[in-house]
Amino acid sequence: MNTLISHKIEKVPKLFFFWIILFATIAGCFNQEICFSDLNIEEMPKTIRSELYRGQQEFTFAMLDTIQKATPNENIFFSPYSTYHALLLAYFGATGKTEEELVQVLRLSWAKNKKHVNNGYRLEKQLRLTRSKRMPLEFASADKIYFDKSINLSRCVTDNFPDELESLNFREDAEKCRLEINAWIANITKNEIPDMLRAGDVTSDTQMVLANAAYFKGQWANKFDAKDTKSQIFYTSKSQTFVPMMHQRGTYNLAIDEQIGAYILQMPYLTSADENKDSEMSMMIVLPPFVENGLENVLEKLNAETLEMAMKESMPREIDITLPKFEFEQNIELMPILNRMGINSIFSSNAELSGFSVETNVNFGDAKHVAKIKVDEEGSTAAAATVLFSFRSARPLEPTNNTVIPLL
Repeated sequence: MNTLISHKIEKVPKLFFFWIILFATIAGCFNQEICFSDLNIEEMPKTIRSELYRGQQEFTFAMLDTIQKATPNENIFFSPYSTYHALLLAYFGATGKTEEELVQVLRLSWAKNKKHVNNGYRLEKQLRLTRSKRMPLEFASADKIYFDKSINLSRCVTDNFPDELESLNFREDAEKCRLEINAWIANITKNEIPDMLRAGDVTSDTQMVLANAAYFKGQWANKFDAKDTKSQIFYTSKSQTFVPMMHQRGTYNLAIDEQIGAYILQMPYLTSADENKDSEMSMMIVLPPFVENGLENVLEKLNAETLEMAMKESMPREIDITLPKFEFEQNIELMPILNRMGINSIFSSNAELSGFSVETNVNFGDAKHVAKIKVDEEGSTAAAATVLFSFRSARPLEPTNNTVIPLL
C-alpha cells in the first residue's frame, strides 16, 4: 500500500506501540553484576525514559530503511516496537562485541551501564500498565526469557527479571516447550498469532528463547459510518485495485510537510470517557505524492527528526478522509535484516552472552517476526510477536515480505 501507518503517544515523554546468553567466565559475570547494581546511581540520567523512547524511534526508521532496501519491490509490514523489546532482552545478557553491536543498533549509547537501561525498561512497563487501566482501549505487551532447566542463570538475571523468566525442559520435550511458547504468545495477542514457532524451530538442543508479544485494539474517536463504505479504486505506485474505502468528513490534525514531501494525518483513538478530552494516541498516516518514486523519495527523508518537525507544524483542518478498510499479516525472517543493521555476533558461535549464565555457552541461531493489522470503521486491531531462538537447521537467505506499514 502506498501508505505508512504507525501509532504514537502524543504526550511527552512518548511510548511506541507498534512493534545473549552465556559464557563460562567469572569476569563476565562480575561485570554484569556491576551493571545491574546501584553503583553510580547518582549519575542516573534524568531523561532515561525519553532517551529509551528516542532510541526506539531511531531504531524504527533504521529498520524500515533496511527492509525497504532489502526488498525494494515488495510491500512491508512490521512492528519495530516488538522487535526492539526482544533485542533489549538480548542486550541485558550480552557482553563484549555482542553488547557493543546491540548498543549501537538499539541506540543505547546514552546509558552509562545496564542499570540505566533497565530502569528505563521498568519505567516504561509500569507506565504502560497504568495507561492501559485508565484508557478505553486495549494495549498489552510482554517479554519472556525461556531457558532450559539445565541452565544455571546468573543472579543478576534472576533478581532483575523475575516476571520475564520461564524455565522449560527443551532437552527432554522440545515439542511441548514449543506449544507452551506459542500458547503464551497467543494469549497475549488474543489468539491473533497462535502458531509463532513452527515444528522444528526449537529442538532438544535449544537452550533459550527470547520473546516479545504485543496487542493493540483501539476505537476511533470519530467512527466511520459503515453505510458510507464503498468499493473504489486504490492506487499504488505500480498498479491499482478495487478495495472497500471508508469515508468521513471531520476536523483532524494535518501536516503538509515540504521537507518530507508528504501529507501527514493524525487519526485519534478514543482514550478517555470524557469526549471533550484530547486523545493521547493516534494512528499516523503518511501519504506520499502520487508520482514516480514518490514513496521512495519520502522514505529517504523520513526519520525521527523530520517526523517530529512535521508533527509540530500540523494543525487542525476540516478535511474529507478516504481510508481503505483492510486486513494484513506479515511473516519476516529477521536474521538477514538484523545482520544488515549490524547485529551479527549474537548469531555466531562466538556470541558473548555471559550475562545470562557463567556455566553454559549459548548462541542464537535465528530470529523471526509476525505482525497483523486490521483497520475498519470501528477502529484498528494489531498484534505482533518477535522471537530469537537456537537452533534452527535452515532459513531463507533473504526475508520474504509482503506493505510499508511500520507498526510502532
